[in-house]
Amino acid sequence: MTYKDIFISIAVMNDLSPTRLPLATSQMVIALKAAAEPTRLRILLLLTSGELNVKDLTQILGQSQPRLSRHLKLLVEAGLIERIREGSWVYFHLSDRTANGRLASVLLAMADLNDPIVIRDRERAEHLKRDREAIAQLYFERHASDWDQIRSLHVAEAEVEAAMSEALGPAPIEFLVDLGTGTGRTLELLAERYQRAVGIDINQAMLAYARSKIDNAGLRNAQVRHGDIYNLALMPDEADVVVMHQILHYLSDPQRALDEAARILRPGGRLLIVDFAPHELEFLRDHAHERLGIGTDTMTNWLADSGLKPVTTRHLPPSPQHGDKTDNLTVSLWLAEKSEAA
Repeated sequence: MTYKDIFISIAVMNDLSPTRLPLATSQMVIALKAAAEPTRLRILLLLTSGELNVKDLTQILGQSQPRLSRHLKLLVEAGLIERIREGSWVYFHLSDRTANGRLASVLLAMADLNDPIVIRDRERAEHLKRDREAIAQLYFERHASDWDQIRSLHVAEAEVEAAMSEALGPAPIEFLVDLGTGTGRTLELLAERYQRAVGIDINQAMLAYARSKIDNAGLRNAQVRHGDIYNLALMPDEADVVVMHQILHYLSDPQRALDEAARILRPGGRLLIVDFAPHELEFLRDHAHERLGIGTDTMTNWLADSGLKPVTTRHLPPSPQHGDKTDNLTVSLWLAEKSEAA
């Protein structure tokens, strides 16, 4: 995807026609002043291709951290970009929630992408992202054998993903939240469905891998965030769809996590859970599995206690390749809905 493609997709996604920008004159002045400086304009152009932190920007732009921090502070205060803390790091991205952020996308669409400085910045950013992706990929490869071993015990991932898509149906999704996003695969799978999405995970290395994947896939309307599944930094009634894909069996308190998922769902919003049915594979406890699967009765009770109503349940038995073995894993999908009266 070229930078021009990125700008066009941003414009289409946010409906950036002049008549749809309810900007007061004072807001426009603030935004234009903030953008009207060479370094700040270069920062904005860089952020069109994905999130970056201060360390990234110092390496790309060759400027000191204090100086860049001041520029970033002005851009945040003007509403052009947003800052998100991820552990000890702070990432920045173009705001897609403010009128000034949308105005920035319009301005950037008029930039000359053949300017030598812009080309050099872009090349440095792409080199930096390749290095970051290589580090994340190394982590993933070191742990891939664990996931491969578990995947070999159940139905093919393609069948699970097809069932997920079918459960959610074809309707567009305004805001999707993927809890325990891992590699960010769910964000890729449902990319054509949502207008905006965020994947949340507590593992920094997995987040780095997920971020590199969504960057390479050109998913400019998706982001990943470091966060606690028991205490989400999201507003109540904010999400249209929440996905929890193979996450509950790792948790010591699934009910608490479901309560948080229900809290951020809007009335009428849906929660899709994918997990293992009850099994007796004790060795999976060595892979940090707190629970050996989850029964439908248990799930139904948990959902009810969180104020959610079960809509559909589906079970995917192990693939035929497993022969007559009965000790393999069945994958279960539960779709629940938050009451309109909640």
